[in-house]
Amino acid sequence: MKKIMLGLLMCCMTGSLAVAETSWLTSLPEAQALAKKEHKLVLMDFTGSDWCPGCIALEKEVLSKPEFLEYAKKNLVLVQVDFPVQKKQSAELKKANDDLQARYKIDGFPTLVALNPDGKIVWQTIGYPGGGPSAVLPDLDKARKKNESGS
Repeated sequence: MKKIMLGLLMCCMTGSLAVAETSWLTSLPEAQALAKKEHKLVLMDFTGSDWCPGCIALEKEVLSKPEFLEYAKKNLVLVQVDFPVQKKQSAELKKANDDLQARYKIDGFPTLVALNPDGKIVWQTIGYPGGGPSAVLPDLDKARKKNESGS
């Protein structure tokens, strides 16, 4: 029984560590600088985190899952571009998010946009049809590999 409990505890701790090590930024310039330094892509999540059913499902079924978090830790710098109804945001953050929405012509939520460190779009998807990490990671990884090869 002790071995089972210890095993369960280790699994929980491993999942918590993956979550703790993967954090979402709110500044694209900061993310791009980090992506250049670490040779990663920037993944922006345009979301209505507290009102959009597809956004909430994407967060629950993909973005918070260990498989996605492990991939992100190795390959991505994450940026949340949130348009909440209930959550408070500073005027500065609201303006920055509005500017990013206009710049990348985002007209639906959720939208994921992957950029190379110089800001060029290498992958984009609108909506979340379901399917968990396997609905997102293969296409994102294909874009990452294509970007690395310079194609």
